[in-house]
Amino acid sequence: MADPWTNGGAGKAVPEPAVGAPKENGHSPTEPIAGNGPVSDPKWTEPQKVDYTAMASENYDQGWGSDARTYEWKDEYGDVGPKYPELELELFGEPSTRKEQAGLDFSSIEVQQEGPVKIDPVRTFRDAGLHPAMLDNVELCGYDNPTPIQKYTIPSILQGHDVIGIAQTGSGKTAAYLIPILSKLMGKAKKLAAPRPNPLTFQEGIDEVTAEPLVLIVVPTRELAVQIFNEARKFCYRTMLRPCVVYGGVPTRQQIALLTKGCDILIGTPGRLTDFIQRPHVLTLRRLKHMVLDEADEMLDQDWGEELDMILNGGVWTLLCHLPQGRRDLAKQYLAASHVRFRVGRAGSTTENIKQVVLEAERHEKRDVLIRLLEEMSGIRTIIFVNSRQEADNLDDFLFNMQLPVTSIHSDRTQQEREAAMRGFRSGNAPILIATGVTARGIDVRNVMHVINYDLPSMEYGGIEEYTHRIGRTGRIGHRGIATSFFSERDEPLASVLTRTLLETNQDIPEFLQSYVPEGEARENLKFEADSDFDPQDVGGAAGGETWAPDGDAAGADGNSGGGGGGDAWGGDTAANSGDSGGAGDAGTSGGDSWGGGGGGNTSAATGSW
Repeated sequence: MADPWTNGGAGKAVPEPAVGAPKENGHSPTEPIAGNGPVSDPKWTEPQKVDYTAMASENYDQGWGSDARTYEWKDEYGDVGPKYPELELELFGEPSTRKEQAGLDFSSIEVQQEGPVKIDPVRTFRDAGLHPAMLDNVELCGYDNPTPIQKYTIPSILQGHDVIGIAQTGSGKTAAYLIPILSKLMGKAKKLAAPRPNPLTFQEGIDEVTAEPLVLIVVPTRELAVQIFNEARKFCYRTMLRPCVVYGGVPTRQQIALLTKGCDILIGTPGRLTDFIQRPHVLTLRRLKHMVLDEADEMLDQDWGEELDMILNGGVWTLLCHLPQGRRDLAKQYLAASHVRFRVGRAGSTTENIKQVVLEAERHEKRDVLIRLLEEMSGIRTIIFVNSRQEADNLDDFLFNMQLPVTSIHSDRTQQEREAAMRGFRSGNAPILIATGVTARGIDVRNVMHVINYDLPSMEYGGIEEYTHRIGRTGRIGHRGIATSFFSERDEPLASVLTRTLLETNQDIPEFLQSYVPEGEARENLKFEADSDFDPQDVGGAAGGETWAPDGDAAGADGNSGGGGGGDAWGGDTAANSGDSGGAGDAGTSGGDSWGGGGGGNTSAATGSW
């Protein structure tokens, strides 16, 4: 395969004035950085000091991510509300910045599907039978064509299947479930949604209602919750669907106040969700139609099992997750027998769009090497990952004293401090972000050009999967990026699988890792842990044992680009083959429109390693 970094490929990742990526894998520069003064390169913005004392005061009010504006629906609107230019600019940005996927080519990417039903992918969003309002919002987002995971997940959800999706990080997985779920509800929202007060005349304490969401999305981190909420705000624009987000660190009274105005799409972290579920006057799941677990493996790793059990028992269900091998019981217990699974590439793999460089640097050398990297690749949005909160604080102080525009985020920071750090990073006021691995899955920021693993993750705390999630903060949705990792003697346990990961994506192998390169047939057929959590017995006999051959993404399985929505899948009266899925809690067949007969059936969509 051709090297994607030749012929100007790296130029797409790094702006011309800042080209200075490490030229090859190998040893770090040996010349020390002279003195302790500021870096010499003028391309970085001026650093801004954070006043943590003011932030901790009771009178400090910066606003929370959960307070972000959403489209306010009025009863007199028809199916689609009028445009609101100021909010549209806030949600989607300047028109010139919206083209996310211009020039990207997904045609060589294969998708494997497993399950009793073969799904024909859609080629374009217009093929999928999406609601007109959703098509408009997709266009406002700048999405020209669906990514591989979107091409399969969108028609699956529109047809009523439970889904497990597994795809490389940064592949458009959030939109893969938001677009079809919200589109499916748009034509039926007036019938399905709970009554809610007029936002223009709302009076606190008088007009409050209980939140009765139609969709529940459960995520492991606060940052990821806010990120998905912001995506939902975009896709709900000009519709009556009202998104909300709840997570820890924010005063509960403020989030309750938002919920009492009504909520159709609820995104939340397990702890805060279980708190509110135990307050039935605040939140009830009785109207729930879709449930999504985003990053389910991460939540189980963080020991949210008890909270998840409470949430998952809350009613009608959809699962989107890459289940750890030891938790296949979740699929058996909650997913319909006819659920389908998709894999885009190997689960846990990275992409050739990210140039991976590994430099040998012992602990006492790392700061010098880091400064040299930041001088050579200055002026670009950069994330630096470390393994401890103390290291994040220390490195933040060091870089700030070197006159670099840096901020940091970790779990010991207050929620105000975490959100302030993310605002500074997104805005470009602090284009260097230091983060611990636990926050990696919640960072989704445009134009992150460089990820630096100052500390590689240990095998005990995520290993190569954590490495993949970290470097996936760059090279998102087909764009290119650079990931530089510092390798020291303590990283030896990671060496073998790291080398295989580099080989898998045609990266250069540094001399100090050459001894870990497999030979002969082992190099041609690189072995990793099983990349499918599919178990034929999960879904009972032959129905679950069907594995469809990989399809190239450029064409559908049979050359058929349709099949996605079954016509207008959002239409109020359009029923698919199996009709109503039946009574509450009954998984049914998930084959068609399950809204009839009073609802309560189990239609859902589920995603994976999202």
